[in-house]
Amino acid sequence: MAHYLEHLLFKGTDKFGTLNYAKEKPLLDKVEALYETYNKTTDPAKRKEIYKEIDKVSGEASEYSIANEYDKMMKSIGSNSTNAHTSVEETVYDEDLPSNNIDRFLILQAERFRAPVFRIFHTELEAVYEEKNIGMDNDGRKMYEKMLYSLFPTHNYGQQTTIGTIEHLKNPSLVEIRKYYNKYYVPNNMALIMSGDINYDDLIKKIDKNFSYMVSKPLSLYNPAPEKPLTQIQKFDIYGPSAESLYVAYRGYAQNTRQSLLLDLIGSILSNGKAGLMDININKQQKMLRAGAGYNSMKDYGVFILSGSPKAGQSLEEAQKLLLEQVELLKKGDFDESLIKATVSNIKLAELQGYDNNDVRADATMNAFIQNRGTEWDKTLAATDAMAKVTKKEIVDFANQFFVNNYVSILKHKGEDKSILKVEKPAITAVKTNANEVSPFSKNIISTPVKPIAPKFLDYKKDLNFGKAGIADVITVQNTENGIFRMSYRFDMGSYNYKLLPYASQYLTFLSTDKYSADFRGVNELCSIRIG
Repeated sequence: MAHYLEHLLFKGTDKFGTLNYAKEKPLLDKVEALYETYNKTTDPAKRKEIYKEIDKVSGEASEYSIANEYDKMMKSIGSNSTNAHTSVEETVYDEDLPSNNIDRFLILQAERFRAPVFRIFHTELEAVYEEKNIGMDNDGRKMYEKMLYSLFPTHNYGQQTTIGTIEHLKNPSLVEIRKYYNKYYVPNNMALIMSGDINYDDLIKKIDKNFSYMVSKPLSLYNPAPEKPLTQIQKFDIYGPSAESLYVAYRGYAQNTRQSLLLDLIGSILSNGKAGLMDININKQQKMLRAGAGYNSMKDYGVFILSGSPKAGQSLEEAQKLLLEQVELLKKGDFDESLIKATVSNIKLAELQGYDNNDVRADATMNAFIQNRGTEWDKTLAATDAMAKVTKKEIVDFANQFFVNNYVSILKHKGEDKSILKVEKPAITAVKTNANEVSPFSKNIISTPVKPIAPKFLDYKKDLNFGKAGIADVITVQNTENGIFRMSYRFDMGSYNYKLLPYASQYLTFLSTDKYSADFRGVNELCSIRIG
């Protein structure tokens, strides 16, 4: 229902997305009632007849609807990234717009969530059916869903996919979707997260004004029964047309716990792209086509995944053995302790670089809200500093306790999957889009005057420092935003002159010297990062 509702929140209200809501509403009410009858009917022939009537009445209702009016309004105020997603913990609506259009944005969003109208529903159902069918053909998705199903035999992380089962898709209910909206789309369960060139004090006042109609309601959130410990290895074989690959997955811990922090760090020690155990022992030695590790923590639990693809002539079992051997090295403490400090420095650098970006800042704030209602924001920000204090002994002790024979092995073979069932999409008639029509609400949004953003230009004489280093010209600027130092070189000679130059630069990571191996070079690259 969360996923269906996400699609429907783009369809407008009684003020936009419609030419005449008074005439449209009786037809939409009839469509809603027909779906309820459809859900209670089991006879296939009668269901087809009811759906024909749904299709007919939906077509009549579309005479009054304006398709995609929300998207057109967002484009008119400068948004270049209108999107949304529903995942295990969240439904999120994304926009990326210029800061001088915030007033128009808030008016539109407040109206969007005030009283959404569920119009043109059966065409959205068709879109979701197609998502489901594509997902059932996607080998990676099949692997991931089987992994979660096995790791979480009780929790909805494993037992309820976002897109739902075929039976769910066959029996939608606009009544139940409306109940879901009324229950969960309340201010004590929502956040409006914004990051950018804005005056936050003024913005908060504007948000309070535009969304003042919202009233908090009693809210009972999902409270799952605890999962029982996994005590044995579970192995599953998946078949599909894509190249062979595998997962070895362990059930982890809740967000912001000490265990999740350790697993985050362990994931980077095993695989960081340069000097992780898998990078050095597998990828750089080309023992597999690809090997990696990573950790994903969620509100209630987490998932630690070893993943890889075998090279030609190598079995999936042989590839899995190589992955598990790196875990055994970790458990034995067979790694340089300096790798911890270097790995944490790299994580810190990535954080600082990421927080240069408005999207990353907004996303981090969103995750804090979703995971713990923002109550542990300081703990989230301090996670990397806490990671820096982790000792090698703590990692080794924890690894020996965590990495035991309690994992799920998903082996993806190349072959035909004979178990796939497709969602049969009901026949629907093309609806009228009225794409060139504009509602009065939309006209008002588009015509509202906007103060232009004044450009700020660099003054090369004041803002840049010019100097010399030997024969080279040096240009410097003091970084006042964070503790990152960046330096780049420019040569008046490149790949246009030497076609092999890009390949040579990529090959550098595999080179050694008369004193140092390529492995040492990778560790040194991590260790050489200095912040502040």
